[in-house]
Amino acid sequence: MEPSIRLATSSVCRSCLRSARRTTAPTHVARNFSGLAYSRRRSTNLTAQSSPISPLRKSFSLFGSAQPKSADDGHSVTTNAPADGEKQKLVLHPDDLFHSYTNSPIPDMRRRAAFIRQHASCPHPDHRIAHAPSDGKAPPVESNGTQPPAHVDFECPDCGIPVYCSEQHWAEDYERHLEICDTLKQINEDDHDLRSGRFFPEFEYAGPQMDEAPVNLLNWDTLLYTRQFEAINDDRSMRQATRLLTYPVTIGSILHELSPYGVRKGDRLTPEGLKSMSALRYTLHPPKTGGGAGIKGLRPEAPPVRIFILGARAESSLPRNVWVQLSHLFPRGKFHLIFIGPESMSNRDDEFPLPPRTPTNPFGAIVEDRVWPTMKISTIVDYYHTLHKTGHFAPYDPYFDCFVMFHPGMGHPASSHEWAETVPLLLETKAPIIVTGYTQYDMERDIEWVNKTCRGEFDMLLEPGENKFRSLRWDLNDLDPQDISCGNWGVWAFRGKRYETMRKDAEEETTRST
Repeated sequence: MEPSIRLATSSVCRSCLRSARRTTAPTHVARNFSGLAYSRRRSTNLTAQSSPISPLRKSFSLFGSAQPKSADDGHSVTTNAPADGEKQKLVLHPDDLFHSYTNSPIPDMRRRAAFIRQHASCPHPDHRIAHAPSDGKAPPVESNGTQPPAHVDFECPDCGIPVYCSEQHWAEDYERHLEICDTLKQINEDDHDLRSGRFFPEFEYAGPQMDEAPVNLLNWDTLLYTRQFEAINDDRSMRQATRLLTYPVTIGSILHELSPYGVRKGDRLTPEGLKSMSALRYTLHPPKTGGGAGIKGLRPEAPPVRIFILGARAESSLPRNVWVQLSHLFPRGKFHLIFIGPESMSNRDDEFPLPPRTPTNPFGAIVEDRVWPTMKISTIVDYYHTLHKTGHFAPYDPYFDCFVMFHPGMGHPASSHEWAETVPLLLETKAPIIVTGYTQYDMERDIEWVNKTCRGEFDMLLEPGENKFRSLRWDLNDLDPQDISCGNWGVWAFRGKRYETMRKDAEEETTRST
């Protein structure tokens, strides 16, 4: 860009400038997002007794890929990212997105079909149960099926996904399949859309928010409008955009002073929750102090709010401009995001090797400073309870600390042992803990486990319910096509119980006055 043009753009609004860039050189800004290893999903136990992998540790590209790394680990990666500067070829047109997985023109989809056929079981009642279903429906005590379990092989012509072992079983159980057939077709088209090679304008995010323009956190439409995002007029593009933004916006919608969660009836925030959230909001919405860049403008500032994201997996590999949206929701707030978990560097092996553990960096933390002027990101590949016992992050302050767990699977038999030592330590901090779930059953199972493990030792801050900023895109479990869910469907929050105390002399004065 010539210097004269660069100076001229300083007086042009952001929307006009973005439109001009797309008009003049669209081929230089087109990006392919299909190679981002972004999301991880649940997987079911491969046998009725046990499974070597956690049901919440299945990892594949959010953008639909299920290319397996091996036949037995339940994980997958994508390898079709174009080289830098390579022109992306349009593979599918917007009106030609429905293809069966087996006959798809995209190799990733064909490999995914083969993976589903190899691992998923036919749900027809004539088959004996091979393993407990993962959709939250309790299996019968005794199965009336006389046929042995069989893998799926027949693709439904309406949704294009292998769902039954034969056409006969599909026809006999068609009425039950109709309950999810339309959703499976939508998943199919969304997966092909992300590999179609088109330009994705929905992944261009808005910049900083003006102080004079408050955001509206009522729902996705009002948020994107008040944040001055480019208009998204297509439902499919809306689903793709919210699948990424659900992670930072879910946190921001709870901590913001204009949060849709209040103490009024039906708004789900409890009185104890108002106390905890008010403390964080006081820090994240500081008053203007009249400070400036010069010496005379120096003012004392509060430290950044630390958000500990525990059990981090795909959220730690999200594009950083997605997490920067959290800073834009709080123009005067400062954040330090800390991803903690043994899988927090999954799908990021090619970025850089893990730093050695030294006296100055005892846990080998990867620090990404100045992701944004008000945001820093750290990643630690370790369990949180190991860090807590060393006092590495102590002391904890309810005004500056918050814990977040995205789909932790605390109540699942295959992963609950990983949290048995962590949750009691979290309660000791008295800081709020925000938890999400894939489905209502997944969320209720986590709550039941916390009630059973820490009964009487915690206060509910946010009553469980559907997340106003859940992902609008549905996901498919490759190990069980009947199991469909969406990212961050439900959200709730709790905290270690705080006991109110009263001084003895004040208590005596109260007794005398009565």
